[in-house]
Amino acid sequence: MKFLIALLIVLAAVFAVWCLLLCCRRNHEAWPLLRRFRYAHRGYHDKPVIPENSMAAFRRAVERGWGAELDVHLMADGNLAVIHDSNLRRTAGADVQIENLTLADLDRYCLEESQEHIPLLQDVLALFAGKTPLIIELKTAGSNFAALCPAVAAVLDRYEGDYCIESFDPRAVWWFRKHRPRVCRGQLAENFLADKGAALPGYQKFVLTNLLTNLLTRPDFIAYRFEDRHGLSLRLCRAVWRPVEVSWTLRSKEQLDAAEQAGNLCIFERFDPEK
Repeated sequence: MKFLIALLIVLAAVFAVWCLLLCCRRNHEAWPLLRRFRYAHRGYHDKPVIPENSMAAFRRAVERGWGAELDVHLMADGNLAVIHDSNLRRTAGADVQIENLTLADLDRYCLEESQEHIPLLQDVLALFAGKTPLIIELKTAGSNFAALCPAVAAVLDRYEGDYCIESFDPRAVWWFRKHRPRVCRGQLAENFLADKGAALPGYQKFVLTNLLTNLLTRPDFIAYRFEDRHGLSLRLCRAVWRPVEVSWTLRSKEQLDAAEQAGNLCIFERFDPEK
């Protein structure tokens, strides 16, 4: 009997610590507006005619009255490039890293064989200002979060539009918690344990999959891969802390309807959610 009681105490303590590690901040003032929109993934692109993360894709999203999700990298000269991958092989057919380039280099690269070039964050912000909101993903490379985050923050400090930030890298989310606590911030995640292509040590995959850095970062929302949304840690986080949940990336009306029925913000791609 004593053993059973001791076991129950240990299990209760583990459960309490687990819940504590998942804690989130609630009721950010930005949510009433951010919740009114759907978000086009990397802009409302239509490949191969309209590339992802291009000004044409972002203009198309604004014209439809949608928000957009975009990706930001820090370049060698301190400028902020809007593009998904560090390496430009997939997006621009060049085996170079965006972090090694400068503003003067960008005219050399066309996106996906179009006439579109890699935009700067300032250009995209100017397009959306006063119109629809943005979900801005910070793409860290190595340990450059300590340079990327203040560079992004400095640009956003002057921006009068509506936005939130997110990152897979908890260090970036933590930076905004410490240095820009009023900015709405989110933790990006997926089931890294099932992703054999993720170049991460096993313990990091476990921690990131299960949102165990939340205690340090206190995210306002969890942006989780839609197909992985039934994971135990995310379900527990929802039940205990009730954060806003963002579902990515939705590629059908059926997925979008399911996510919205669950009360989630939606990041969709390559279909018209209004049809």
